[in-house]
Amino acid sequence: MLRIDLRSDTVTQPTPEMREAMARARVGDDVFGEDPTVNELEALAASMLGKEAGLLVTSGTQGNLVSLMAHCNRGDEVIMGHDSHTYNYEQLGAAVLGGIGPRVVPNQPDGTMRLADIEAAIMPDNVHFGISRVVSLENTHNRCGGAYLTPEYTDAVADLAHAHGLKLHIDGARIFNAAVAQGVDVKALTRGADSVTFCLSKGLSAPVGSVVVGSASFIKRARRVRKVLGGGMRQAGVIAAAGIVALTQMVDRLAEDHAHARRLAQGLAALPGIEPEPVHTNIVYFRVRHPFYTAQTLQEALQKQGVGVLALGADRIRAVTHYGITAADIEDTLAILQGLLCK
Repeated sequence: MLRIDLRSDTVTQPTPEMREAMARARVGDDVFGEDPTVNELEALAASMLGKEAGLLVTSGTQGNLVSLMAHCNRGDEVIMGHDSHTYNYEQLGAAVLGGIGPRVVPNQPDGTMRLADIEAAIMPDNVHFGISRVVSLENTHNRCGGAYLTPEYTDAVADLAHAHGLKLHIDGARIFNAAVAQGVDVKALTRGADSVTFCLSKGLSAPVGSVVVGSASFIKRARRVRKVLGGGMRQAGVIAAAGIVALTQMVDRLAEDHAHARRLAQGLAALPGIEPEPVHTNIVYFRVRHPFYTAQTLQEALQKQGVGVLALGADRIRAVTHYGITAADIEDTLAILQGLLCK
């Protein structure tokens, strides 16, 4: 059992208040639209992100797939970054299940795609080509070090997409981290989007679930897609109850995770053979340049000491701070690394 688990914020344990809310949740059949707690969560999520309606889904991956299938027909294309989660870690589900092709353009180190690259990727109206239908952004951006997209950039992409008749989808798995890091209302990051998916089960600490938000007509289509994907749930209020606690109690505390991540990166920079990348939110990537360790062997050595991190490639490791990770845990992790690297 890992004592300090920094592999991902998906390992976050629910709070006592969540467990209590789950035990007391009022429930009904959600497929019939009769679960009052699910309905409350969906309305709350939509309101917080400035949209008309919401839809509870099982995961962020399902939320992205539901959104893209609700926006697109078979043979349509989605413009997305080459480092995006949707392209790299979701088994190309939109293509496999929806017949939707990815049109991939380069992500910049800050998680953005250049506007010129997005515009160049929009297919002309020609019988030989697929139809460009959606631009997909990721905020915060996992593989780009937890970098956040700004309101100004997101607005610019929305304007570009809409000028060409395309929709904007945001994979906002950690969009509340992006809002807290910038000190802005989350609505500023979603106002131009036609759909947004965000996770309850990462930094917000709920045990399961994500929410898709958008217009009422979009959510009506998305609900049909969720059903065909097997995502229709019954007495789902026990899940939604934790999500309500997440949205009402756990957003502001994300700043603690960001502070812990900065401290971890600061300590890593002082260790031999370690090169931390810039830290933006709660994700810390660092390179292993040590003569006796690769990323994989350092991960294994840390695991033996009760610390979990995630090796990604030969020399890159990810550590993610979250609820349950304390300042003392960060100092203990750095002390353990000091002992391993300075033998």
